[in-house]
Amino acid sequence: MTSSPGSPHVGGRPDPADGTTALGGEPAPARGYLLDNARAEAGERFVWLAELFDGVTRGHLDRLGVGAGSRCWEVGAGGRSIPEALAAAVGPAGYVLATDIDPSWLEAGGGYEVRRHDVAADPPPEPGTFDLVHARLVLVHVPDRARALATMVAALRPGGWLLVEDADTALQPLACLDDDGPAQRRANRLRDAVRELLKRRGADLRYGRTLPRALREAGLVDVAAAGSFPVGGPACDRLEAATIRHVRGELLAAGLADDAEIDAHLAAVHAGELDLTLAPLISAWGRRPAEHPPALG
Repeated sequence: MTSSPGSPHVGGRPDPADGTTALGGEPAPARGYLLDNARAEAGERFVWLAELFDGVTRGHLDRLGVGAGSRCWEVGAGGRSIPEALAAAVGPAGYVLATDIDPSWLEAGGGYEVRRHDVAADPPPEPGTFDLVHARLVLVHVPDRARALATMVAALRPGGWLLVEDADTALQPLACLDDDGPAQRRANRLRDAVRELLKRRGADLRYGRTLPRALREAGLVDVAAAGSFPVGGPACDRLEAATIRHVRGELLAAGLADDAEIDAHLAAVHAGELDLTLAPLISAWGRRPAEHPPALG
């Protein structure tokens, strides 16, 4: 669910357009993750999320001491950029595990191990052994967030660090901060529509702000947090276009937008007429203490 550094490599990946994407009118919470990996647009999203946030994530990883010989677990990796960065940091003496419920955008043999894993349902891999566990833009979409967080904490060695980064779309819900114009107001209406789809799929749009408390309640110490808030630029534009294309069918099926509105918005994005922004990314980290090992479950 996180980011990938290069081109989407859509042509080298099995075509996910197999009829499994939910476009019907049944209750959305039963239909899974809205922005799933089983669409070509997911690869585009990984590219631009990497452009926007990989520098932020790598800065935190450096400050937490990830280096030669470290053992790291990248949860809900989505794309390859963070697993590759971790593999480069830990070197041949270290170990990086990248997992996802759909790992098809990851690359086996890229210096890290790839496994299919559901952090909210499966037991922690190699519990009590990781120096660093990281998840970005994952838990906000997981209905059983407490279980997923406990799984990640249980994977840490005593003294190991957990870094969780998630958006808080309720904290800043706008696509355009400056909404002085019809194109800007249309962009904000469509952002509201996407947020509504996310809520129907069980996403917690206020989750980012709760991360420090959630980490403390999970038994971690030395908890701290920071935020990142990109405004404008080509990466925001391209991420927006890929996202709208990804969820277009769902927007139409839910009656939250029509074709003309979506087409006009995409045209404005491609023309560079909008100063688009994103919800703040809240990064929170904490350390598993040597005493009081956390209990899973």
